[in-house]
Parts: sequence; C-alpha cells; structure tokens
Amino acid sequence: MSIRALFLGGPGSGKGTQASILSKTMNIPHIDTGSLLRTEIASCSENGLIAKKQIDNGQLVPYQIVASMIKCRLNKPDCANGFILDGFPRSLEQAEGFEKILKELNIKIDVVLNINISEDILIARMAYRKSCPTCGEKYNTRLKPPKQDNICDNCNSSLIQRSDDSEETAIKRIETYKKETEPLITYYNDQNLIVNIDGNQSIEDIFKDILSLLKEEKNNDNKKIKA
Repeated sequence: MSIRALFLGGPGSGKGTQASILSKTMNIPHIDTGSLLRTEIASCSENGLIAKKQIDNGQLVPYQIVASMIKCRLNKPDCANGFILDGFPRSLEQAEGFEKILKELNIKIDVVLNINISEDILIARMAYRKSCPTCGEKYNTRLKPPKQDNICDNCNSSLIQRSDDSEETAIKRIETYKKETEPLITYYNDQNLIVNIDGNQSIEDIFKDILSLLKEEKNNDNKKIKA
C-alpha cells in the first residue's frame, strides 16, 4: 500500500517515532526537516551553507531554504511510491506554500495523521526526560524511572538531563504549537484529510491504530473510485 502522509502532533507526541516505524513497515521514505538540514550542511551545498550560517548565528533557517530542500527531496525517485513527512509544514503560511510545491510536482497528500495527546502527558514526557551519557539509555522520572534514583539500570552511570528539558520550557513549546501549528488541523480537516489518532497509548498500540485507520481510509478511497 503506497501512501503520501503528513504527521501532526504536539511536541513530545511521538509523531517522529511513529513516522519512523511506518516508514520501515511500508518501505517508503521518512522525511523530516532536521535530517534534511543535516544532510545539506554535511554536503556543503548552497542551501546547506546558508542553513549552517543561520544556525551558527542562532537564527531560524529561512522558509524558502527549507521549502527548496523539501521540494528536491520529494522529487527523488524513492518518493514515487509514497513518503511520510514529519515536521513540515509548521504553520498555515508554510502549508499554503507547500500546496504550491505539491502542485508543481503533481503530488497529492493522501492523509494527515494527527496524534492527539493530553497536555499533562506531553509535559511529563518533555520535562522529566533523562539519559545515560555512557550507554545512551533513555528514562523519564515520571513515566519510565530508573530502578535506582538518577542511576542507569544498564551501566550504573549517573543520568543527565538537558537544560531545556524543564516544565517551563515544555509549556512554552506547547503554547507555540497551539498558536502556530494547531491551526493546520482545521486547514487539513477542511480538505477531508485529517485522521485523528489516540496518542494516550503505548507506542505499539498507537501504531496498530495507525495501520488500522490507514487501511480503513484506503478501503474508503477504493469505494469512491468504484462508485
């Protein structure tokens, strides 16, 4: 089953994880802006050099650069049978620009998967993350605590926490999402593309729901074609 899908969801909703699993399961590319930027910077391309300069100066990469990268990536042969886009577009303005790119490439989005999750869980996921600097194991002091406080279960190293993993930062990120990205739910719902996913479940159960809903959407599309 080929599919061209976008993922929406608040910060910490797990959309990147689900996009990655779906990509491997369906053998289609998982495209995220972070990876695209890192690839362009590593290749020292014109876009990459501009992006690196912006990032090094603590500034956001201009939309035009990101849009150009997205357009080039979607035009590659491995996207012919579908793709999963994660992290773009992030605003109504970007969504409208993205529509122009899709028209130029003669591509239509099949579905927009929106992972719904409660704010309490989002805050808990982001604000209480810790990791092991030695083996890389990840923990969450509320949702997945180590057996011994602040000590890695695997190698007994002391856990560390990123400075921006705080409740205050988590709340700010959620507020930004609500203001800039959440309106995309209405935008794509008006195009009958939104499929809502219950994100208040385990990773495995969320993915089962995604597969089930995608099959349902595909069956509905086939019925429309026959009709």
